[in-house]
Amino acid sequence: MSVASSVLIPYASYLRVYEPLAAFPEPERTHWARYARLPRTPGAQEELRRSLADLLPTPPVPVPVHESGEAFVARLDGVVVVCPWRTRLRGWLALQELDGQFPEPVLDAMLPPVVRLQVASDYERWLSRNPDARPWIRTAVWQVPLRWFALFGDEEREYEPGAPPSGAGGEGAAGAAGAGADGAGRAPVLRYRTTMAQARRRLARALRALRESIDDGPMTEGLIEVGRWLEEFHPRALVELDFGGLVHAVPEEWLAADRSAAQLAEGIAALRAGDGERASEAYGRLAERWRTVRDLRFAN
Repeated sequence: MSVASSVLIPYASYLRVYEPLAAFPEPERTHWARYARLPRTPGAQEELRRSLADLLPTPPVPVPVHESGEAFVARLDGVVVVCPWRTRLRGWLALQELDGQFPEPVLDAMLPPVVRLQVASDYERWLSRNPDARPWIRTAVWQVPLRWFALFGDEEREYEPGAPPSGAGGEGAAGAAGAGADGAGRAPVLRYRTTMAQARRRLARALRALRESIDDGPMTEGLIEVGRWLEEFHPRALVELDFGGLVHAVPEEWLAADRSAAQLAEGIAALRAGDGERASEAYGRLAERWRTVRDLRFAN
């Protein structure tokens, strides 16, 4: 792993929704239509660089003053689909999640109380004017939440091995994951992509199997919450799970062998068949696999 990668790439995964241009009101639709025609658009690494730069001043700027006009762009059946960054909104939401994760003195050292109070006040005022706002991107640190895998099939898995250092940098999704023009090599890429219709069908089947077999628990509650989020988007959207910076936290052999969506599907299929023992074994193997990744967060 290059020095730049170890500094700039967080160990985070992402669940993204890309919507067709028709899903956006004017003038935003025209903005994204023009944006999608640009010869090059910034990737996740560039968004991260901008966010880190805002944390360098004293006091730090944990949430951008203005909302980003950038997005990720893809194609679904030949149709342009767009996933707005909405960095400012995601920054507010991330700060809300910090409460309780760190001791108060540590949190105060990271972000002084006066800064947090001002950010919270800004968010309250903004939310009063935008009560229906929701992010197109969800982020998880040091893991992929197991419920996310319920949206995808193993056949939708896309894996690109990393490339050794050379004189040329990577392009496209691999470039966004950590390649550069300085010969540092290209990071591996692991992601899933599916249609919104497929994601909703799989989620509904998983929920039905869980409710018919076991009492409500964290997995059921998590799927319900993800389902409510997906309902906010256009039915012809693209749903993507990107391992993001996690590719730098685990060996490449681990990535190449990972079949988490297939393992979760195996457990759900066992539940539907009434085989609780096989379902428990499949889920247990999957949970243990990801527990070893989460534990890296506390490794020396």
